[in-house]
Amino acid sequence: MRSVKKPVILTITTDSAPQYDVVIGRDVRSEAGSRIRKALGRTTKRLLIVTDGRVGRLYLHELKELLAASGFEVCTHQFRGGESSKTFRTAESILRALAANNLSRDDAVVALGGGVVGDLAGFAASIFLRGIRYFQIPTTLLAMVDSSVGGKTGVDLVSGKNLVGSFWQPAGVLVDVSYLDTLSGRDVTSGLAEMVKHSALCGKGMLERTSQMIEAVRLAERPSVAEGLIGSIAANIEFKASIVGRDERESTRKRGSKSRKILNFGHTLAHALETATDYKYFRHGEAVMIGMRFALEISKKVAKCPSKDVNLLYDVLHRAGPTPSVADIDPSAVLSALRFDKKSQDGELSMVLLRGIGKPYIFNIGPVATTSVERPLIEFLEKES
Repeated sequence: MRSVKKPVILTITTDSAPQYDVVIGRDVRSEAGSRIRKALGRTTKRLLIVTDGRVGRLYLHELKELLAASGFEVCTHQFRGGESSKTFRTAESILRALAANNLSRDDAVVALGGGVVGDLAGFAASIFLRGIRYFQIPTTLLAMVDSSVGGKTGVDLVSGKNLVGSFWQPAGVLVDVSYLDTLSGRDVTSGLAEMVKHSALCGKGMLERTSQMIEAVRLAERPSVAEGLIGSIAANIEFKASIVGRDERESTRKRGSKSRKILNFGHTLAHALETATDYKYFRHGEAVMIGMRFALEISKKVAKCPSKDVNLLYDVLHRAGPTPSVADIDPSAVLSALRFDKKSQDGELSMVLLRGIGKPYIFNIGPVATTSVERPLIEFLEKES
C-alpha cells in the first residue's frame, strides 16, 4: 500500500456523546488499526466487522489483518447489499452475530460499507446490550459525506423508509477516498447528489466549489485523484456537523436554518420514490436529485426562489449525472408512500424548499391528499418522464 499523505482530521462534537474524529485522506485505510484503537481505547478487545457481500469481497480480508495486527480479536458478519436489506431481519442477524461472538459492552462494531451497512451496523450497536460503540469506515461517496456522520441509524418498513431507528453517534470515522475507485458510475453520481444538496443549503460559494469538483471527478482517471475531492468531502462533513450540532435529534421546536430538518431537502419525494419502487430501482442519491428538482419547482411558486438560482442549481444537478426515468412509476404509489413519510406531523406533510441558494425554508404543504401535492407531483412526474 502506498505511503499516506497527512490526512485531514475533523473533530465532531455533539451533546449526546463524546467528541470523535473524522479522518479523511487517500490510502488512510492502512492506518485503520491504530485509528480504531485510538478511538476505542485499550479496554476494547473484540470487534465485529459488519459489511455486505460486494464490499466484503474487495476489502474485508485487508481490514481483518490490519485490526488483528493492532491486537483486536476480529469477528465478521456479511449480508446481501442494497436498500432492500435494510430490515429488522438483517438487523437481527447482526445482533445474533454479536451475541454468538460474545461481544461485551467494552467491545465494538465496525461498519465497512455504504449507507445501508452503516445504518444497520449503527442500529444494531445502539440496541445490543443497550448500546455498544461502533466505528464507521464508509466506502461510498454518499456515506462519506452524509450518512457516516450525524448519528442517524435505522431500518425501513414496508410502509416507509427509516421509520424505525435511533440516534447513536459513532466513536470515529475513517474516510479513505481510494475506496471510491471501485464504485459504479451510478454510485458516484449518487454521492455527488448529496454534495450538491449540502451546497444548495449552504450557499453559492460552496455550490461553485462543488461544481468545480464535479468537473474534476468527471475528468479524472479515477475518482480518488480528482482535484479538490478531499477538501470538498471535508467541507460537506463540516457543514453537516454544524447543522447536527445545533439540532442533533431533529427537534420539532427548531425552525428554519437552525433545524436539522433542512438536511431533508429533496428527501420528501426521494423517499416516496424509493418506497414506491421497493428500494430496487433508484440509488438513494438519484432519488434525491429528482426530489430536489421537484422541491425547486415548488420553491419557485411558494418560496419565490429566484429563477437564476433555480437554473443554476438545475445546471449543477445536470452535471452531477443522469437519473433513471420515472416514466413507468405510478403516481398513486408515490402519493401513497408520501402519506407515511416520517417527516409528516399530524397528517400534514412538510417539505424543505429554497427561498434562494443558501436560504432553506421548511414549508408545511398540508395533507397529502390535497391538490396542493397531487397536481404538482403528477405534473412534475410527467415532465420528468
